[in-house]
Amino acid sequence: KPAAKKPAAKKPAAKKPAAKKPAAKKPAAKKPAAKKSSKTK
Repeated sequence: KPAAKKPAAKKPAAKKPAAKKPAAKKPAAKKPAAKKSSKTK
């Protein structure tokens, strides 16, 4: 799995479509992140 990550980083064209997928996961990840910030406070 780690090896697959290296080739993906070298693929600029693949990075564009991949960026779209993480964007959809960002909203969900943002919620947990906010919870962590609250704990830090």
